[in-house]
Amino acid sequence: MNTQTYSPGGTTTGISTVAVIGLGYIGLPTAAILAGKGLHVIGVDVNPYTVEAVNEGRVPFVEPDLGVQVAGAVSQGHLVAQSATPRADAYIVAVPTPFKADKSADLVYVEQAARNIAPRIQPGNLVILESTSPPGTTQRLADVILSLRPDLAAEANGGKAAVLFAHCPERVLPGRIMIELVTNDRIIGGLTPEAATAAAALYSTFCQGGIHLTDAATAEMAKLVENAYRDVNIAFANELSVISGNLGIDVWNLIDLANHHPRVNILQPGPGVGGHCIAVDPWFIVSADPENSKLIRTAREVNDAKPDHVVAAVESAIAGQTAPTITALGLAFKANVDDVRESPAVEIVRRLADRNPGARIMVGTPFHEPNLPDALAGLGNVSLTGTDAALEAADVVVLLVDHDAFREITPAQLSGKKIVDTRGFWRS
Repeated sequence: MNTQTYSPGGTTTGISTVAVIGLGYIGLPTAAILAGKGLHVIGVDVNPYTVEAVNEGRVPFVEPDLGVQVAGAVSQGHLVAQSATPRADAYIVAVPTPFKADKSADLVYVEQAARNIAPRIQPGNLVILESTSPPGTTQRLADVILSLRPDLAAEANGGKAAVLFAHCPERVLPGRIMIELVTNDRIIGGLTPEAATAAAALYSTFCQGGIHLTDAATAEMAKLVENAYRDVNIAFANELSVISGNLGIDVWNLIDLANHHPRVNILQPGPGVGGHCIAVDPWFIVSADPENSKLIRTAREVNDAKPDHVVAAVESAIAGQTAPTITALGLAFKANVDDVRESPAVEIVRRLADRNPGARIMVGTPFHEPNLPDALAGLGNVSLTGTDAALEAADVVVLLVDHDAFREITPAQLSGKKIVDTRGFWRS
């Protein structure tokens, strides 16, 4: 179908109960926002801790303003969580889509969600895949459900009633999810035009941005393209940082000067690229068409290699010391969140620990959520500690994440320490 802009025009959803499968960084905010609009929302998650936390009105991770939304929705009876998939008018699947060792998408969680939905689904129900996925995944989700329910079809035909299948990728920034879920434009792709329209009607209950309708495969690809675009541009900055370091040039000064050109806007380099989106999604494009995705593959390889350059810089700084203390500041994949998925900071700490067993590595972070110690599991020479104590003990300070809290670090705390600043945080 050609891309269209959705206009509600008095359309009603006919949906009163929504099941959100997966209560992670996207599923729980989506569930909370829908519940806040008066829908009865049943959140489903395999993690008992998550189910318990949500039912108590708590949020099991850090995201500004989400706690208030969840607590309010639960107290009003609009949001509940459970481990079993219920009957509902609409299902939103927001489960992880990691990649395998060969960088192709692992759809095991999507397929399991489909198998759990199949016995519950009824004619006319709406199934929306929110998980970021390679082109064809929404069709695969439908195929699994319909193989288990031969009485149903994606389009009514031959006496079979229709179930509506659509893809609606999230396009939000951690730390701003509760704002951007509402204000950002949404792309919705259906296996049929009717499915796209039905999904758009549901999202229009809270989405203030434009809603753009297309087919499912195009919607799937659009999300991947958005993140691949950013990945390629970050790779250019990261490659510049390596080249500049070899030439004795301050890369941040270089980029600042180059960006004075009216048509140049180079991004900032860092220790790599993390998070479940930018570090993962480009590989889905590469796996879909390996022959014609050379630039996207190269960008991924550049960004994946950046942690090794940081490790080399730290090892150069500790050369000749038998038992140095390395203080690493930050573990998250970006500033001011506790999300360590695909974090280059975690990878750097793990590589330093493995390659330098005689070193003591102290990790300072402003966040002390349950998932942070898990990222360091199995590393006997790594400890998670307060920032001030970690700085005091340090021979080398490695700034990995530009958390706002680290701006309170004084020059006196860094005096006499060797510095590896991957973010240009302490430029003189």
